[in-house]
Amino acid sequence: MKKSFNIAVLPGDGIGPEVMVEAYKILNIINNEFNFKINTREFDIGGIAFDKFGTPLPKKTLDGCIKSDAILFGSVGGKKWTCLSRDKQPERGALLPLRRFFNLFINIRPIKLNNDLKQLSPLRSGIIKNGFDILCIRELIGGIYFGLPKGRNTFNKKNISAFDTEIYSTKEIERIAKIAFQLSLQRNKQVCSIDKANVLESSSLWREVVTTVSKNFPDVQLRHLYVDNAAMQLIKNPNQFDVILCSNLFGDILSDECAMLTGSIGMLPSASLNKNFFGLFEPAGGSAPDLKGKNLANPIAQILSLGLLFEYSLNLQHIARYIELSVIKTLQKGYRTLDISDGKNYINTNQMGTKIAKTLSEIIKNENHIISKNI
Repeated sequence: MKKSFNIAVLPGDGIGPEVMVEAYKILNIINNEFNFKINTREFDIGGIAFDKFGTPLPKKTLDGCIKSDAILFGSVGGKKWTCLSRDKQPERGALLPLRRFFNLFINIRPIKLNNDLKQLSPLRSGIIKNGFDILCIRELIGGIYFGLPKGRNTFNKKNISAFDTEIYSTKEIERIAKIAFQLSLQRNKQVCSIDKANVLESSSLWREVVTTVSKNFPDVQLRHLYVDNAAMQLIKNPNQFDVILCSNLFGDILSDECAMLTGSIGMLPSASLNKNFFGLFEPAGGSAPDLKGKNLANPIAQILSLGLLFEYSLNLQHIARYIELSVIKTLQKGYRTLDISDGKNYINTNQMGTKIAKTLSEIIKNENHIISKNI
């Protein structure tokens, strides 16, 4: 009897449903080629859920996620819903509550640029002559996005003030730091922790705690950078970084910068995990409403996010490698979506998904042939 896994699929808004179709092409091949079964069920979330049910996170969707082994997420939001109250808006009323409900405090974003694809990067070739491989670890459910109090002082209507609270505890910092150090042991054993300890008290604690945690990992080299310097160093020499450890706010900003170093935010996958590595897997980019329905969005981030799902939540690392390799080989053949093209020679969303799926099928068949030949 085949082992089976249950995946909750949340396409969401904007380009989410379009790029999710391309992820299904990958799933279909995997279901046909391996001795396990991936069962999928779709649920509404975000703006489309609000339009149907009056809430961006319906109970049916949450229940479906609870009953699943992992969540494959598209994107949420758009101008249509910005006029809603904060708790009804797709991002604040759906994505952030999902992270909090499942305690998804670990955000992992692999930022890779293969040496053969360095022409995709906006950086000049001399800077990225060897490509780069960075793992950005972001704390996801603490810091200024969730800190209390937050609000507005409206006593003076002519001079309204607003406030948010950046707050971290020792335990919050310890648990994300441990993940960063553990993952670094599987890589080049280097962690760069990002803060603003010269200005912020929360960053001062962050630096102290990360330094303490590092003593349990003597084989890992730790260094600290202020966030403004880190932003500069990523442009100057991205290859100097291995694992980057960030707070919620700093990780949100730097990971997008890292994405553009690869050529487009449409290339960057993301995994949000809890301590058991149950996770939500989504492209790092947004819903891109201007691209909706045009068949121009880059599906690579969604496909690579599926790869991360296999790697972390399903513990099927070989499948993740196949998916990543299929993307690399497709790009090496010269296929480009609009965002990573010269603006003249490109293929559409559907075509890119089909090319990657075809390459994946070829890789798997070739691998099976080699294995059977050696038996």
